[in-house]
Amino acid sequence: MIHFAPEDLLTLLKKNSPDPSLPIPALRESFSDLYTGMQQETLSAGDYRIDTVPLRDGACGHWITLPGVLQDRVVLFFHGGGFTRGSTADHLGLCVRLAKAAEALVFSVDYRLAPEHPFPAALQDAVAAWRYLISRGYPQHHILPTGISAGGNLVLGMLLSLRDERIPLPAGAICMSPVVDLLFPGESVEKNAGRDSITAERLRSVRKDYLGGRDPSLPLASPTRARLAGLPRLYIQAGTHELLLSDIGMFADRARWAGVPVKVELWEGMFHGWQVFSDHLYEGQEAVGQAGAFARNIIDR
Repeated sequence: MIHFAPEDLLTLLKKNSPDPSLPIPALRESFSDLYTGMQQETLSAGDYRIDTVPLRDGACGHWITLPGVLQDRVVLFFHGGGFTRGSTADHLGLCVRLAKAAEALVFSVDYRLAPEHPFPAALQDAVAAWRYLISRGYPQHHILPTGISAGGNLVLGMLLSLRDERIPLPAGAICMSPVVDLLFPGESVEKNAGRDSITAERLRSVRKDYLGGRDPSLPLASPTRARLAGLPRLYIQAGTHELLLSDIGMFADRARWAGVPVKVELWEGMFHGWQVFSDHLYEGQEAVGQAGAFARNIIDR
């Protein structure tokens, strides 16, 4: 295993990041190749099984099972990629690590991607995944929604949707580097320019492609702008070098003001979505371990 200093890995990721001028299919392929390649040590161990099930309208879920995990608890996982890229396949190493850390099954959702399927398609798929798990007999307190980047946004949007539909909520949720406000108003967008793995240009592209012309202040698209009272306990991880750092801080403040129990862990020097690169970053391994500990604590209550 090659371990990088965070700044060296960030340089490598920037050097190999997909060319934004490529067509969408090529962008997705390039993104997937980069992410999968950075998780090869975990994937080469091969101590996992994947079973795929359809959900709705082309969305599907993947059961990721490891020997020894408890079969009555599930980490419901949503991948990153700015709503336009990403899949279970290119976040599989992270899913395997989460399964080990949480001692649970992982059900990872391949939701529909924009711009072909703009908001709220991915959110509808997230709610469908929750309904699927409940229909399989899993009690809500044994399901732990977890998402990274855009997936963190979907976790929060799903919780808001379930609350508003008066569907029983989980006892908690995990958000890693979540996208919480598609207006991206935080000062860290400028302050951390050049110190993150994403750019302000990429954020603007995410907003345009995902929303398809809809209002970015819609509460289910930008959870910071939602009524947050009634949400379950939240555990949020953010890096101090993230463009989204200020936005995440504002969301956490608003959630606490609304009475939501929120724990935010700031990881010094970390960039957006560093947890995916745990094969090469000690900080990634530690962050996934902390997420697993939170999951076990919440589910065992």
